[in-house]
Amino acid sequence: MAIARKLTVAQETVFPLPPFLVSAVEPVLNFDPEVRRPDGSRPQQLDKETGLPIWQVAVLDPDPEAGNREKTVVVKIVAQHQPVPPENKSGFPFTPVRFTGLTLTPWIDDNGPRPKLA
Repeated sequence: MAIARKLTVAQETVFPLPPFLVSAVEPVLNFDPEVRRPDGSRPQQLDKETGLPIWQVAVLDPDPEAGNREKTVVVKIVAQHQPVPPENKSGFPFTPVRFTGLTLTPWIDDNGPRPKLA
């Protein structure tokens, strides 16, 4: 049996406390040098498995045990149309969110003197 590239996880595994949106949902641009539009702009990146566009949003992890570099993470969303965040009715400056169908894609971060799993 092959190991899947994406690992399905519950939100509580990644975010023990409910996370908050801290940016707008934006398209992920394709920086492949061979993929450019005729006008020179970059197209939106597509998911290799589904062919759907990829979007991203910055999320604040309020877990007190999260390190400084782990407080804000980027969550990528695969969807045909740009996701619309829920209205913020919390009274907080940021919108609390819940992710369903959350997956992790492990990769090797080799920026720096010691590569690590990210």
